[in-house]
Order: sequence, then structure tokens, then C-alpha cells
Amino acid sequence: MTNDDRRKFKRRYLMYYSRVFDRSTGSVLGYIVDVTPEGAMIISEEPVAPGKTYQFRMDLPEDISEKSFVDFTAESVWCKKDIDPNFYDTGLRISNLSDDDRGLIENMIQEYGFRDN
Repeated sequence: MTNDDRRKFKRRYLMYYSRVFDRSTGSVLGYIVDVTPEGAMIISEEPVAPGKTYQFRMDLPEDISEKSFVDFTAESVWCKKDIDPNFYDTGLRISNLSDDDRGLIENMIQEYGFRDN
């Protein structure tokens, strides 16, 4: 079974890259490249250790909500070099997302996700 077979939601690459912050340090960890309510991929300049759980804050586009961010917990599942060797790609498994924040992410996917042909 591949990762794609296990996904409940199809990945949607975004036309808007939201910044992702590590809430424990306040530093920008990277940018969301694709997202579902259950997982995401970020691109970053530094590797993100797999198997570690992080407390994240993700910026939201201004036209999605009056709320400017979503806080969530996610486990880093994998990390590898990006096609551009200056960056790393990291797969995240999102947990404890509130229903309201799930709705905000779904709205962001609808507004900023690349459309399937």
C-alpha cells in the first residue's frame, strides 16, 4: 500500500505558500507546499527531524478568514532533500485540529489549491 492509497484526502498543491512557525521558538520553520486537513508537506532551508512532534502555527491568507493563523500539532513523518538542494521537503501528520480550523484549511484548499484537470 502506498502513501497515496492510505490518504483519505487527495493532496492539493497550493498557489499560496503559508508560513509555518514552530510555536515553541517562534521561528519560521518553512512554508506549506501542499495540505489536507490530516497532513501537509513543508519546504524549509533546514531539515526537520522525522519522528518528532511539533507545535505549529500556520499563516492564513487574508481573504480566508478574519483569523490570521491556525495552530496545530503535527508529527514529522519523513524529511528529504528537495529537487533544489538548498531546501528540504518534510511530510507532516496533523493531529488535534479543531473543527473550525479544519474548515479554514478546507476553504484554503478550495481557494488556493491547484485544480485537477
